[in-house]
Amino acid sequence: MKKIVKDEIEEKLEYLGLDLNNVPETLKIFEPINYRITKKYEENKYKQYRFIPIKDIEILLTPANRLDNIEQKYSKASSLYSYLVPDTEENILRHATFLQMLKKLQIQDIENIEAEQKQLSAKIPFKVKYPGNYLWQIYYSENSDKYFMLVPTEDSNYSAFFFLLKKQLEKKKSGKIFVPISHIDYSKGLLTKSEIEDIENYLWLFTKDWPIIYEVHDKTDKISMQIVGDTEVFDKIKTPYKIVLNNKVETNEFYKLIKALFILQTELPHYYNFETNVNNSGEIEFFYNSKKIEYCVLASFINQEYKLLVTKEMNIESENEIFKFKLQKLQSEAKTLEADYIAKEKQISMYLECKRTFLGKVKYFFKYGKKSKKNKVNSANVDEQEQQIEPEAISKDEITEKESNQYTLEELINRYKEYAKKEEESKNILMDINALKLKNKNIAKKIENAKKFIEEIDEHNKSIFEFWKYTNKDEVSQLAEGEEETLNVTPKIKRKFDYEQDLEDLGQELDKLQRAKLSKEELDSLYILSTDVNRAINSLVGDKLQAKKELEASLKRLKEEAVEDKNLNDEENFDIFGSLIEDGRKVKTIANKSHRELPKDKYAILDISKNTKATEYKFCLDGIIKNIGDALNKVQSPQDFVVYKATDEALNIDKFNIFNVNPEQEVKEAIKSNQNTINLYKINVKKDANVIAYTNCVFYDNKNKTLPIGMDLSTKVLLDSSNITDLNSRPIKTFKMVSYEDEKNELSKIKVTTINVFEGEV
Repeated sequence: MKKIVKDEIEEKLEYLGLDLNNVPETLKIFEPINYRITKKYEENKYKQYRFIPIKDIEILLTPANRLDNIEQKYSKASSLYSYLVPDTEENILRHATFLQMLKKLQIQDIENIEAEQKQLSAKIPFKVKYPGNYLWQIYYSENSDKYFMLVPTEDSNYSAFFFLLKKQLEKKKSGKIFVPISHIDYSKGLLTKSEIEDIENYLWLFTKDWPIIYEVHDKTDKISMQIVGDTEVFDKIKTPYKIVLNNKVETNEFYKLIKALFILQTELPHYYNFETNVNNSGEIEFFYNSKKIEYCVLASFINQEYKLLVTKEMNIESENEIFKFKLQKLQSEAKTLEADYIAKEKQISMYLECKRTFLGKVKYFFKYGKKSKKNKVNSANVDEQEQQIEPEAISKDEITEKESNQYTLEELINRYKEYAKKEEESKNILMDINALKLKNKNIAKKIENAKKFIEEIDEHNKSIFEFWKYTNKDEVSQLAEGEEETLNVTPKIKRKFDYEQDLEDLGQELDKLQRAKLSKEELDSLYILSTDVNRAINSLVGDKLQAKKELEASLKRLKEEAVEDKNLNDEENFDIFGSLIEDGRKVKTIANKSHRELPKDKYAILDISKNTKATEYKFCLDGIIKNIGDALNKVQSPQDFVVYKATDEALNIDKFNIFNVNPEQEVKEAIKSNQNTINLYKINVKKDANVIAYTNCVFYDNKNKTLPIGMDLSTKVLLDSSNITDLNSRPIKTFKMVSYEDEKNELSKIKVTTINVFEGEV
């Protein structure tokens, strides 16, 4: 065994090019590193990435762990040479440690790093960082102007250290490696510390995600600031973005742009809301009313917004004068109506007093016997008069443009604040108008009732209390009418469905409904539709020739899978045990909730055997289609919610379409198709619409009644697509998504997919 270990170590030493009996002079030379440790940096938060010459890196080994603090690691560090040559008692222990490290080394790990560094040398990753960057514990000493690597001997992965050692031992020119520099701040060549903090705050406002800012030095030591993060582009769908600032000019322009947009959105949140998107390079872009805002157009944008505001201000002042005029007319009308009503009250009071004597009745007749036209109010004439008399629009000659024809951000903000006051005044006047309209309507109705009351006063024994009761019988509630009249001013906000917060409750409601209303056959059929058999099912509603080909191909795949999964033979169906394939006693978990149910099996449901024929398979699928239709008619949505479907084709409403409550998950799945353009269909599902959710009961039989309730296994939903209405013919929004060509490799190239959003309703 010892010989095997020895041979293995010698093989690794030979691979590294290291002879422990003849250590190269380059490793013997060690100059003390005067490194000053500062305590204000996080140990594992990298701010700088650099291309460093391999020959310039001093290697130090330290009996510590990578997660230990820098003081502890640096204070215990010793030169690599002291670990290679056991010339003292202390170095003997160090040498044994080095051999143990060598024993753990996997040559494949070094080759992986070498391949990784070749990729990094050709192109810096989109996110700058890369999966194995934490292995490089490289520091820079300003006092010594030297790079050094601290190798913690208590770690388990030493591949980066041995890769560096191998390269330093090579006689040929080793080149440079792209690595993060630990425990170092930004050099402040392009951005100051306060500007970097500002950019982080500004980007968080627009993207709802905290960005990471790196200072990157290329092979020629040219500095660039690279900012990476995620930004929301539509309905909580996020995409990665990147910003590269190569020089002081680009940096200043970007800083001024987002600072200006930040100030506008925070100072005037009711008027400005900037949206983000990415371009074909994955760089972030800012939009306002679907127009891209760049630094080069920022000045003209502010100018245009100011001029538009002047026009809006003129319009609202003109409106306010019209509203004030209408308010005065309504106030005048209200006084006349109130006077008329009071007169009617006096008339009935006088009648009640005079009817007791003959002389009183004569007195009343001479005063009220002839109808007086003086106090009659014709509301139609008032409205007509109101429409005929309109004040002229206010002239804004006092609003003059500056000679320079250029406005500042401060001027725009201050003017908007003045405009906001006028807008608020307009709303208040409009509410007063609505309130007066209601009041006058009620008084006019009272006067009308008063006339009727007076006309029949002789026929009944009336009192003043009955008069008040009668005249007020048709009064409209001021609160209700007032709310209705002011809807255009302050609209009620309806709560929107949020899948992150509301999906759990929705899933539980739908799961309970489906367990109560759907049969086992219907649930089995819904499960089959969620598998790859859905292509064969949907083919049955299309071209018959194409359907025949798809059915045969689907049946062939199922038989091959059944043989592979179940060792199906020629004679027996795979379903010989029915639901006893497992004994049902094994405890499983769904969302940390235990249960003892068996998962559904598509081969058993479809009754697949080696001898199954295409006609039998089609007959089975026809039954599944009927079951799905029956199931859709039984379950209605308990509330409004939103679902999405992403596809590289137009939505075919004649087929069974499975949607997703989670838009980001749906888009990411569709992007895997490698198409340049994807259609995303957003469907607003109304309460009581026919819908089936892929809840837990669709995927498991619930014979033991232990299955957890909810949508823990899927966020998919089946709709009756033929009920979709008001589907846009043109996209309501277009955005882009950044992804990797190889989703498992962050060093692979990025691809940018265009997403066109269409909206409809069920």
